[in-house]
Amino acid sequence: MKGLWLALGCLLAAPAMAQDYAEAEGATLRFLDKLTSETGDVSLSRGQAAQFGRLLVRLDSCRYPAANPTSDASAHLTVVEEVTQSTIFTGWMVASSPALSALDHPRYDVWVLSCVLPEAPEGQTTGDE
Repeated sequence: MKGLWLALGCLLAAPAMAQDYAEAEGATLRFLDKLTSETGDVSLSRGQAAQFGRLLVRLDSCRYPAANPTSDASAHLTVVEEVTQSTIFTGWMVASSPALSALDHPRYDVWVLSCVLPEAPEGQTTGDE
């Protein structure tokens, strides 16, 4: 037991490895209807909503690591069931780990693919060339 407290104390005392995140103007989401196997991708701007089946999905925010924009995206979504007008999900979804914070619905799945990144100015390279 004493070792557990010592380990916990060391973890709390260690400086956190903070990563700077940038806010994107939008995100790309993927939908799946588990009953019909229909899928679809949609790009939404912040504050915009899209309907898929009986779900209304609103993008509240999308963030990505500022040092590596093409890496992991996190999006804050609000999902409303159209029939009952009840919010069935609100929270952050992580593109690389969709099961970490998933929509729990018997028919539909929604997950984040990426943030919509700003275009690089003409003449500026992204390092991928």
